[in-house]
Amino acid sequence: MADPAGEKPAPTSGKAPETSTTTTAPAPAAAATAESSKAAASSSSPAATPAAPAPAATAATSSTAAAAAASPAATSPPEAAAAATPTPATQAPAHILPASHWAQLPEPEVRDDDDSAYGEDNASSTASLTASILEYRTVHGRTYHSERGNAQSWGPNDSLHDESMDIFHHLSMITMDGKIFLAPLGDDIQKVLDVGCGTGIWAIDFADQFPGAEVVGVDVSPQQPQWIPPNLKFEVDDITQPWTYEPNSFDYIHVRWLVGAIPDWFHLFREVYKATKPGGYTETMESSCIMQSDDGSVKDGSALDQWSKVFEEAGKKSGRTFTIIEQNLQRRAMEAAGFEVITEETHKTPLGGWAADEKLKLVGQYNGLAVGQDIEGFLTYLWTMVMGWTKEEIQVYAAHLRREMRSPDIHAYYPTRIVVGRKPLTAS
Repeated sequence: MADPAGEKPAPTSGKAPETSTTTTAPAPAAAATAESSKAAASSSSPAATPAAPAPAATAATSSTAAAAAASPAATSPPEAAAAATPTPATQAPAHILPASHWAQLPEPEVRDDDDSAYGEDNASSTASLTASILEYRTVHGRTYHSERGNAQSWGPNDSLHDESMDIFHHLSMITMDGKIFLAPLGDDIQKVLDVGCGTGIWAIDFADQFPGAEVVGVDVSPQQPQWIPPNLKFEVDDITQPWTYEPNSFDYIHVRWLVGAIPDWFHLFREVYKATKPGGYTETMESSCIMQSDDGSVKDGSALDQWSKVFEEAGKKSGRTFTIIEQNLQRRAMEAAGFEVITEETHKTPLGGWAADEKLKLVGQYNGLAVGQDIEGFLTYLWTMVMGWTKEEIQVYAAHLRREMRSPDIHAYYPTRIVVGRKPLTAS
């Protein structure tokens, strides 16, 4: 589904919340009530220091703390508005620079190395590989999933973008110390669902790790490989619609990088809750679109600053928010559905290899590679179809963004949050 992509208001620069792990004891879950509290998460690991003297990102730590803060929420979870049909913007908001701005700046010097199987099922929830599914849409030479239900994934499904997404999978494993999940799963797990499986790389890794489990990956686009583990199958479907999976049928449901693709996160997690077995787990990983810096090196009006603002505005116009972290939507939607949140981790994800901490430096290097090799792929759909940019304007902007990403004096990062929830054993 949506990519990191997904799918993240917060300042574009300045001090961000410290990277932390928050673990809460299981308690009866209930719909979120109207309240606002400060997170009480702490970090004990040494801070990473950038190559140039400046405050740097802090490595993820494990600490026991109070429950993370939630944005004010109504007793009944708010329903997200239906996604509007994308229409090009006629005039940029005051905080967004016009697309023509980037062509007026000196052209950056660009180096040559800068760009460096489906389950058969008769059930209605499983889509067959028909010609209509493979009729991809093309926008400025990039392909996207076919029209299907209410789905709107802004990431391309071509090989170039798939490579970026597989790199993101690798950096997420580095972030999680080699793991592909944080939920406390037993070896006897039987049935697993990967929501928005994308290239299928997570589902393949999981199926290899748990050969006795039945693993299902679902996505709106059939871009997964056909040579896969025998206990894995892929399905094509729109997960923004009501689900038809058997209630209480999955031991574990994995949700990752749907930022900018979901019109109603509360509806999504109600469906996840219904499909999860009592005592089963769900896990969600999402990243913010807001580029930040602790030392002010992400300047107002810079290309990195505009990345944040244009994506945030595009999410408002399309009805599919990019400020998932800032609105605390993962935790709020999970708790409103009935899950008990047992673990929450927030990690700083550097963009580029500026951090002195070896783990963060490696994450930043892979992150810079994943974004840098296909900046145009991340921008083309939303920035042209929703925000009204031209292909040429995106190419000029991308050159400025690459220059900033390579600068050792710019210490950009964005938050990534992982939340694990359990469905109570007493749930009906």
